Amino acid sequence: MTKKQTDFTVGSIPKHLLAFSWPMFLGNLLQTLYNTVDSIWVGRFLGPDALGAVSVGFPIIFALVSLVMGISMATTVMVSQFFGAKQDKLVQKTIQNSLLLLCAGGVIFSFIGVIFHRQLLQMINTPQELVADASAYLTIFLSGLIFMFLYNIFGAIMRGLGDSQTPLVYLAYATFLNIILDPIMIFGIGPVPKMGVAGAALATVISQALSAVLGLRYMFKNDLIGSWKGFQPDWEIIGKTFKIGLPAGIQQSVVSMGHIVVNSLINSFGRVVVAAFAAAAKLEGFAFMPIMSLSLAASAVAGQNLGADKPQRAHKTLYWSVVIVVAISLLVGFFLFLSPKLWLSVFTDDPDVLAEGSMYLRILAFSYIPFGVMFMINGLLRGAGDTLATMITSIFSLWLVRVPLAYYLARTVGLGSRGVWIAMATSPLSGLAFSYLYYRTGRWQRAVLTGKLQEDQG
Repeated sequence: MTKKQTDFTVGSIPKHLLAFSWPMFLGNLLQTLYNTVDSIWVGRFLGPDALGAVSVGFPIIFALVSLVMGISMATTVMVSQFFGAKQDKLVQKTIQNSLLLLCAGGVIFSFIGVIFHRQLLQMINTPQELVADASAYLTIFLSGLIFMFLYNIFGAIMRGLGDSQTPLVYLAYATFLNIILDPIMIFGIGPVPKMGVAGAALATVISQALSAVLGLRYMFKNDLIGSWKGFQPDWEIIGKTFKIGLPAGIQQSVVSMGHIVVNSLINSFGRVVVAAFAAAAKLEGFAFMPIMSLSLAASAVAGQNLGADKPQRAHKTLYWSVVIVVAISLLVGFFLFLSPKLWLSVFTDDPDVLAEGSMYLRILAFSYIPFGVMFMINGLLRGAGDTLATMITSIFSLWLVRVPLAYYLARTVGLGSRGVWIAMATSPLSGLAFSYLYYRTGRWQRAVLTGKLQEDQG
């Protein structure tokens, strides 16, 4: 164990949650800055249409990577449980096989995305004036998916080992590089030609490549991967990875498809609503980051304790994560509700876009608490390896509540974009109810892996 790895099976749980989540929060902040910096440069200097072109493609990116990213979630679960159970051999095997799967996924999904992205842009009703720039951005961004995958699997491995600081450091290097490269490649400086939105994508890909290389170097240097001599895929490990990762990936896919459907509805209201949603969604991404980070921390802490056969500490993990997330959600919601135009003005000074974006943020501010508590429960379930329940929660809240309610309020009732925002704010309540009821059954504890594989590998 390196000095930055942490054993969560002993010590104060709230201290572990806070100490582990703040580097991930900063990491998520920096990762979001990859795209946000692009949006600031593009929105401020190339105009609202270019901003919309950059943002409209993100549901497509999310849809293409979501299934593969489920492997990252599975890796964190398995590494954390095996690490908590002190099964070092299984930790190493999990890392090797996850790297193999993610590299293959990166190549395959890059190919699919580059070939079919125009058809996907048409499917989501992308305004015609945005298609050319959106296509240019996606072609380059999707070509570099393998770098995104490699860094994310590195982060997943380190989270399972209780180290959230090392991924943060490497991501900081990459973000700094992205900030430098963005104006150079967007506007053309020196020998570099002016590339517009394509330059923003290329800057991001190069920066992601740096973080991926640094992550791989760290794992080899600290012997986390082990020797590849005589390596053969471990089909049992791969099977367990897919058992956990497939529902998680399907969940991400279901979420992304739901976002695509909702985005299609949003796109139908025209460029002002598209640009407003693009800017407001960027801000909301920052607002959700503490919640996401704490959920990942809850998964890692709960996973190690469940692997070590300490279920009571897992229950305490949920209790303290809920206490913390409610406080955070109240604070974030208050600031966004109070002064939405102040935050939105970072991206645009268009008065119509500011008005629409402000309405969005004020309505969604009321959803942060139920959304946060739901994510804490789902974090515990993921830590146990029960990703099927979290998948069902997403399907229920998104497809049975958000999507039909958005169309009903927007079209049937005639509320327009306001109806979409109300539906988005309401759906977390249903997800919270479902997650809590399932947690109370205790069935999720059956998903813990360590005992079964210990017998097989021992």
